[in-house]
Amino acid sequence: MTDLEFMDHAEKLLLAVERSCDRINETTDADLDSQRSGGMLTLVFPNRSQIVINLQKPLHEVWMAARSGGYHYRFDGHAWQDSKGAGEFFACLGRDATVQSGRPLQFAA
Repeated sequence: MTDLEFMDHAEKLLLAVERSCDRINETTDADLDSQRSGGMLTLVFPNRSQIVINLQKPLHEVWMAARSGGYHYRFDGHAWQDSKGAGEFFACLGRDATVQSGRPLQFAA
């Protein structure tokens, strides 16, 4: 994958997360705050816990840091998969966001 291809796929991922946050806030009272700064997106929950998603362009990876740990995702041509087998990005984000917010939250590409 070229740097340009990585950035195209990675930007789509960040936009999908931002759109999911907007949808969650419009349809629930979750009060999820998303803050974007370049290639980093921080999700802040009412209890002040955070999930940080950032792009690692040199490695062609998307990293996610949550209370449960740190994860590295690589695009396999169809989806972003954890490099150590923890699963697909949006499923993992939903799992961690649900735990940190105390309510069921779903994110989608």
